[in-house]
Amino acid sequence: MTGETVPDDLYERLTAYVGQAAATGGEGKDPVNEPMIRHWCEAMGHRVPADGSAPATMLQVWTMGGLSGHTSGTARSSAYDDVFTLLDGAGYTSVVATDCEQEYIRPLRPADRITFDAVIESISPRKTTKLGTGHFVTTRMDVHAAGELSGTHRFRILKYTPAKAKAKPRSQPQPQLQPQPQLQPQPQPQPQPQPQAKRPRPVINRDNAGYWEGMDRHELLIQRCAGCGTLRLPWLPGCNACGSPDWDTVRAAGKGTVFSYVVMHHPPFPAFDPPYAVALVELAEGVRILGNVTGVPYDKVRAGLPVTLEFLTVDGEFTLPVFRSVEG
Repeated sequence: MTGETVPDDLYERLTAYVGQAAATGGEGKDPVNEPMIRHWCEAMGHRVPADGSAPATMLQVWTMGGLSGHTSGTARSSAYDDVFTLLDGAGYTSVVATDCEQEYIRPLRPADRITFDAVIESISPRKTTKLGTGHFVTTRMDVHAAGELSGTHRFRILKYTPAKAKAKPRSQPQPQLQPQPQLQPQPQPQPQPQPQAKRPRPVINRDNAGYWEGMDRHELLIQRCAGCGTLRLPWLPGCNACGSPDWDTVRAAGKGTVFSYVVMHHPPFPAFDPPYAVALVELAEGVRILGNVTGVPYDKVRAGLPVTLEFLTVDGEFTLPVFRSVEG
């Protein structure tokens, strides 16, 4: 997405920042380690390299600060913020990531300590693209392991003003037609009512059939390990605490509190009527279960809300647990 170059006086002010640091003194939160390599490979569907090194495309992973950010070492430069302030002030307030490039120089191995620095490598003249008009900003991050350059990561964004939607062409006047003899109107077929969409069906197999049989009887059954007594929900073929395959069940009393929740707005589905709240409910027995919250508006649901178990029969075919607000 290179677009058409357009002359712009702002460009001269922006180019003064090219070559300046975007971040300095970056330190990886963790050294390169086997668990993170394994988790990444499993998520990506790759095999762990035979020599134990990190896959090359994990280069950026070791520099990420996560949700809490980098707590020490890394300093984002004022130059990087100044570039964005100039672009925002000129009306280029939208942003989209366009591409990234990586170069691999040295493999990263467990116990390597990661450091990194970033620089504003280039800023393009103003360009017009299908998205709109703006400037491409490229930063380059140099990643070091034990003081050696291990790779580079270039990241490019477009700061732009969205293009205005094209106006629809006006319809041309239609030629006047000669009046035709009036015909007797024909009866129109009546629209047929559409069948109501059905809820998705649960997957029932030999490991959870007893749970759904309990639902039909309006019983919420919790598995209990016959070896160590640990309760578990959802049902599993074996105990995740001691590994015993033997178990019996405990009937839930039906009291609980909302541990966490989400409000579903999208995607819409014909069998559901958004917005609605789905909660992770912690039962009095100590296990947690997902279910819809009823008896209170979706925007009144909160963590800690006391709820009680109810059963909802869906499409006349199967039963689901739902949780009604006690306060409601």
